[in-house]
Amino acid sequence: MAKAQKRGLKGYYLTTFLIGLGFFTMGLMDPLYDTYVPIFLARFVESKALIGSIMTFDNMLAIFLIPVFSAISDRTHTRIGRRMPFIVICLPVTAVAFGLIPISALFSLWLLIVLVFVLNLFKQAVRGPVVALMPDMIPGDLRSEANGVINTMGGIATIVGTVGLARLMDIPINLPGLGPTKEILAFPISSLLVLLAVILLFLFVKEKKAVEHAQTEKKVPILSSLKVIFGEQDKSALFILFSLLFWFIGYQGILPFVGLYSKDILKTSSGTASLAAGMVGIAYAIFAIPSGIVAHRIGRKKTIRISLSVLVVLLAGIFFHDPITAHLSAALRQYTFWALLFCFGIFWVSVVTNSFPMLWQMSTYQTVGIYTGLYYFFSQLASIISPPITGAFIDFFGFRAIFLYGSVSMLVAFLLMGKVTRGEPEDDATEN
Repeated sequence: MAKAQKRGLKGYYLTTFLIGLGFFTMGLMDPLYDTYVPIFLARFVESKALIGSIMTFDNMLAIFLIPVFSAISDRTHTRIGRRMPFIVICLPVTAVAFGLIPISALFSLWLLIVLVFVLNLFKQAVRGPVVALMPDMIPGDLRSEANGVINTMGGIATIVGTVGLARLMDIPINLPGLGPTKEILAFPISSLLVLLAVILLFLFVKEKKAVEHAQTEKKVPILSSLKVIFGEQDKSALFILFSLLFWFIGYQGILPFVGLYSKDILKTSSGTASLAAGMVGIAYAIFAIPSGIVAHRIGRKKTIRISLSVLVVLLAGIFFHDPITAHLSAALRQYTFWALLFCFGIFWVSVVTNSFPMLWQMSTYQTVGIYTGLYYFFSQLASIISPPITGAFIDFFGFRAIFLYGSVSMLVAFLLMGKVTRGEPEDDATEN
C-alpha cells in the first residue's frame, strides 16, 4: 500500500506544481501587503489600533466573498472548468490594483483605501476557487503531500516577495512630478509575476472533465449542504474550524505588525523590515513538503498538535527577546529575531499544510468548495478580530504583548484540536 501511494504521489507532482501557481500569486502578494500597507497607512494615521482596524478591511470582504464564491464555483460549468473562470478574470484585476497601491499612497489616504478595496474585492473572490482546484484533482490520501508541494510554492513566492523584491523598496525610481521615490518598485514587479503565473496556470492546468460531468450534475443546494455539515453527530469539522480560528487569531495578530516591530524596535530600514516575514516564508518553503510527509507517517492530527505545542512555547520565548537582547548589537538583535521567526515558520507550516486536508477528507466532490469556504470564513474572521486587538495591545502595553497574545491563542487551538476524531487519509476515503 505504501508503495502504491508513493507511486501515485510521484505521478501527481507536476499537476500539483502547476496548481501551485495559483498559490504562488497569493504568496507573492500577501506578505508584501501585510508588511507595507501598514507602513503606507502610517503616513496618514498615527494610531496603531486604527491601522489594525483598517487592515481588517480586506478580511471583512473575505469573510463573505470567499465562502460565497467557493460555493458558486462548486456549481459552475464551463468549457474551461468550474474554478478556472474565476482565476482568469479576477487575478489579472487583482494584479493591476496591487501594482498601483504604493503610488496611491503618495497622494492620499482615500485613494489608497479605494485601491485596497478593489484589490481585495477581486483577490478574495478568487481565493476560494484557487484553493479548491487542488482537491478537485488530487486523491484524498495524497492531499497532505500535495498540499505540502503547493505550500512550498506559496513559500517560494513569499521568499521572492519579502527577501528578493522587497529589497527594491529601498531603490528610488523617478516619478513624473515627484522625482526619485522609494518604496514603490516591488509592487508593480510583483504584479507582472502574478500575470505570468495566471497565463501558465491557464495554459497548462486542465480541470478533470470526466469527474466534472459525472458528479457535478448532482447539485446539492448550498444551504442544505451547510445544514448537513453543522448537523453531523461527529463534530470533528466544527472543532477543526474553531481550532483554526484561534491559531489564525494568534498568527494574524502578529504578522501584520512584524514589519513595524522591525522598524520601531529593531530600527531596520523599510527594505530590511520585510525580512522578518521573509524568514517565515523561507521556513514555509523548506518544510512544507516534509511536514506533509511527516503527517502521512504519524497522522495529521498528531502533527498539528505537536506543532501547536511548540508554537505556544516559541511565541512565549519571543516575548522575552527584546529585553534579553537589549545589550547586543543591532545586527545580532535582528539575526536572533529572524532565527526565532524561522523556527516559527517551521511549525506554522506544519499546522497549515495538514489542516486543510483534514477538512477536505470530510467533504465530497460536491462540497469541496463549501468546506474550503468555511475554512476561509473562520480564518478571515480571525483576521478581522485580531489586528485591532493587537494594535490596541501595542498602544497600551508595547509591541512585546502581541507575542504573548499569540502564545495563548495557540494554546487554545491545541486544546480544541484534542476533540477532533476524523480527517485522516483512511477516513471516508471512498468519497474523495
